Amino acid sequence: MRRTDIAKSDITTTDITTTDITTAAREPGADGAWSGEAPAEETPAGSWSDELPAGEPDAERDPLAGTASAAKPRPDRFRPGRRKLLALGLATAILLCGGTALGTTLPDPTRSVQYLSLGESKATVVWERDTLQSEYAGLQSRYSTLSSGIAAREAKATTREADVSTTETAVKAAEAVVKAREEAVTGAEKQKAANTVKEGTWVVGTDIEPGTYRASAEVGSSCYWGIYASGSNGAKIIDNGIPGGGRPSVSLTVGQDFKSARCGTWNKQ
Repeated sequence: MRRTDIAKSDITTTDITTTDITTAAREPGADGAWSGEAPAEETPAGSWSDELPAGEPDAERDPLAGTASAAKPRPDRFRPGRRKLLALGLATAILLCGGTALGTTLPDPTRSVQYLSLGESKATVVWERDTLQSEYAGLQSRYSTLSSGIAAREAKATTREADVSTTETAVKAAEAVVKAREEAVTGAEKQKAANTVKEGTWVVGTDIEPGTYRASAEVGSSCYWGIYASGSNGAKIIDNGIPGGGRPSVSLTVGQDFKSARCGTWNKQ
């Protein structure tokens, strides 16, 4: 309350105004000192005030007209600071009430069709993933088995190649032996052929080698052999014979011709 020195009996409803109250509040007290309270604010145009519109009867202004009463100051509830606080409190209350209402009325998202559909899709994807992983594990096992089989076959192939190489070496050695034998046989045959005299006339030292020859088998009664001087054409007989049987033998030297008729072959001794 603002303190004033105006007597209650001097204040009436009909002759007091806001300006008078403000003026009275600015007057000094009985002890000559000014009041420490701030002067009352003047009511701006168009705002609320305690005054009633002009022309209304005094009875409506103050039903207690004629009695002494203290001047009522203008309420402070419409100051700018209080207006902001009231607006903020009202907005907070609205938000709290609205949030509570929304929280109680919003549906559970986990029960929605979209959420359930996503759950089913996830389950399908997980099943497909597990199936693919199982198939992949099977393929890996099969690959390992095939790899082991291939390794074993490669080892067998390597062993067989080694065996083939060994066999080839043995075959080559055998072929060399056979070739040597063939060559030996050929040489023996050639030597035998060179040491064998058939029917006919032969020049010793040119057609046949000199030496002692013997009939390969028993001769018949018609066998004839003769040794002639070379170049005489059979005119100069050195030796001859008609054995009539057995295995006759002859000695031949260079410068002679040897003739065999119906005696078979002769072998050099």
